[in-house]
Amino acid sequence: MAATTGDMPTYQIRAPTTALPQGVVMAAWPGSLHSPQQPAEEATCKRELRLMKNREAAKECRRRKKEYVKCLESRVAVLEVQNKKLIEELETLKDICSPKTD
Repeated sequence: MAATTGDMPTYQIRAPTTALPQGVVMAAWPGSLHSPQQPAEEATCKRELRLMKNREAAKECRRRKKEYVKCLESRVAVLEVQNKKLIEELETLKDICSPKTD
């Protein structure tokens, strides 16, 4: 209750009408405390997000691995052709340089 004296209002302090048991603290805002379900829901959301990110990372890893394997297979094919040509060239040079006895 405010009573005015001059310019400054004065307030009367009353004792609380309800007493809380000792050790009980009231929250300043009703939404400031989490309900027991909120941490569980938050953990579930975090888990789902982590699993989704993990799936995407695994998908990207498989894609890169597939690309890497294709590159290696292509390189093997090129090197096999090169090796075959070199073997043929070696045989040709052996025939030219080897002494022929008739």
